Amino acid sequence: MSRSPHLNELGEFLKARRSELSPRAVGLPDNPGQRRVAGLRREEVAQLAAISTDYYTRLEQGRLPASAPVLEAVAGVLGLDEDQRSYLFGLAGKETAKPRRRAGQKVQPQLRRVLDDLTATPAVVMGRRMDVLAWNPLAAAMITDFAAVPEKHRNYVRILFTDPAMRTLYADWKSVARMAVAQLRMEAAKYPDDPRLTALVGELCVQDADFRTWWAAHHVATLSVGTKTLLHPVAGELCLDWDTLTASTDPDQQLVVWTAEVGSPTHDGLRILASWAADHHAATAAMESGPSGRG
Repeated sequence: MSRSPHLNELGEFLKARRSELSPRAVGLPDNPGQRRVAGLRREEVAQLAAISTDYYTRLEQGRLPASAPVLEAVAGVLGLDEDQRSYLFGLAGKETAKPRRRAGQKVQPQLRRVLDDLTATPAVVMGRRMDVLAWNPLAAAMITDFAAVPEKHRNYVRILFTDPAMRTLYADWKSVARMAVAQLRMEAAKYPDDPRLTALVGELCVQDADFRTWWAAHHVATLSVGTKTLLHPVAGELCLDWDTLTASTDPDQQLVVWTAEVGSPTHDGLRILASWAADHHAATAAMESGPSGRG
């Protein structure tokens, strides 16, 4: 039986793209003296895409039609741009998997009002892909200055893996990060054709070995309830319970709040942090206004 010309071309296209990538570019050790091929090996692409080497080999040989999830994973590993990705899906006969651009999310007004009223409770609103859509001053003081993060990078999982301060803020960063990856995997199941989510996963797989390993494990979890311990430079140790409330006006928006039992050391620590945040905000506002801000 003859092979499909489209599948042959798909295989040649994959070979050409992986030959252009160095192991260092995807976070793998680069040993030039031990490599017989230019770019990545088949087994390295398969490892990063969380598929078997045999499966990927048959793709390159034009012997196997690829599923849409596999194409998504391979496109992320190879760093394909939108045109290359569309070409890849077209060769595989998966035109319907072309990314659909969704309108950017804005925090629901009701949730914004709740955030503004929570002066003694840290809270954020998370949207699709676990993007951070809004926050109150206490959440910024407790976790990070979200306003200083470019909007396109304002994603909880991305911050968790790319901001070095997160690894010392969380007492058990690995458990927190592993759970966040499982929650992001659940988001990926809801929106398998989301190009921004695919790009985020591809970026983090390349940059971080832990993310790559945990993503390949395919564990899933929902954003619901739990506990976290933070080692905060101002408030000290904070043992917090967290819970989520889903907006009825937009099920893709969830209010995440951190609380502590009244009278506990953590409750007192949050009050200290709230006072510090208010003073810090006032001092920053005074510096920004300066002499010219006076009437």
